[in-house]
Amino acid sequence: MLFFTQCFGAVLDLIHLRFQHYKAKRVFAAAGQLVCVVNPTHNLKYVSSRRAVTQSAPEPGSFPPHHLHHQEAGLHGAQVTPCMCPLFSCQWEGHLEVVVPHLRQIHRVDILQGAEIVFLATDMHLPAPADWIIMHSCLGHHFLLVLRKQERHAGHPQFFATMMLIGTPTQADCFTYRLELNRNHRRLKWEATPRSVLECVDSVITDGDCLVLNTSLAQLFSDNGSLAIGIAITAATDVCSSEAET
Repeated sequence: MLFFTQCFGAVLDLIHLRFQHYKAKRVFAAAGQLVCVVNPTHNLKYVSSRRAVTQSAPEPGSFPPHHLHHQEAGLHGAQVTPCMCPLFSCQWEGHLEVVVPHLRQIHRVDILQGAEIVFLATDMHLPAPADWIIMHSCLGHHFLLVLRKQERHAGHPQFFATMMLIGTPTQADCFTYRLELNRNHRRLKWEATPRSVLECVDSVITDGDCLVLNTSLAQLFSDNGSLAIGIAITAATDVCSSEAET
């Protein structure tokens, strides 16, 4: 009976996930947008400080030390960034060029291609803290979208959404990203310059330099516990041209 119950639960989860995919594709197919259904990471220990260097052995499947410490040119070349999946209690740190392989191999974070995509976060009702994470590849760079449910004040959870470039702050200044919520004749947009992952997602949320939704506002744009966020990234040509001339 226990085996049957576990198998039956797994089948229901698969049916639910397929239904979410079908709904998303049906809603956004007319716009020709790519859709990614993202499940949350939750109920794991939250690590408030993620910049401590781990003294333990490398993770299985991670890169050996010489891949993490080769010489780079530029001011930010020697900097390392912590793992962008805080709810996994991951203490990994590495240089920018190995962030994408780490997220793909260790945390199985998906990558979507294209300048415009739809990020469909499921199970918004789950208690905080919770993270929804996906990588976005376009314009020759990788971006990281983080949607976090977090309580700044006890009993008052909020949603924080931001786009970060897996690159240096100088490279991040060359782009503009837009997050858009659109449902029931309501539209909400957030447009900003992405921050570099070297600045850490925690500091972005603390500074409030991101899209912030309270629970009531998130419910207005959600559909059966799922929140669809349209993502668009463009190149800030004026900024990049002036930097190139300098």
